[in-house]
Amino acid sequence: MVKDKEVKEVKYVPRLREKYYEEIIPALMKKFNYKNIMEVPKLEKIIVHVTLGEAIQNIKLLDAAEKQLAQITGQKPIITKAKKPLAAFKLKKGMPIGCKVTLRREKMYEFLDRLISLALPRIRDFKGISPKSFDGRGNYSFGIKEQFIFPEIDYDKVEMIHGLDITICTTAKTDQEARELLREFGMPFRR
Repeated sequence: MVKDKEVKEVKYVPRLREKYYEEIIPALMKKFNYKNIMEVPKLEKIIVHVTLGEAIQNIKLLDAAEKQLAQITGQKPIITKAKKPLAAFKLKKGMPIGCKVTLRREKMYEFLDRLISLALPRIRDFKGISPKSFDGRGNYSFGIKEQFIFPEIDYDKVEMIHGLDITICTTAKTDQEARELLREFGMPFRR
């Protein structure tokens, strides 16, 4: 008979987080000659953003995009609003034009794992993502043209095809360190 005090709760650790601590930290310490483990760059957050210009005329499209983003990321998105009025697009300040999610900790690692292993390989004629989209401070941004590459999206229930903007924020000081960190995670960069 097992007593209640002897039973330990097993906490789930995402696969990529485990890989970071067991494989990536030692590899980066060796490659960049870091003296302290705290110098090794790590992932801070991942921001997934959808902007819909068509939401000005039809707000239901934004609601559908919000539900799909919640399915993809596993977190409720916030609505983004226009900061400036644009008369050419009939856009007023404060109008809802998109939605975004900021992922951290376990959800961030889970999303990155699904992105690298499931979603990106499903892109037609995929040859890798550009290794040049770094901002100079260790952050990487890229866009996806269709939300269908994520297995959570049901093709038959989609009203409109839209893209996603994904920004991966790291603590790396240079683009080279950030590129190597993402490459170690398995990010499929073009040669």
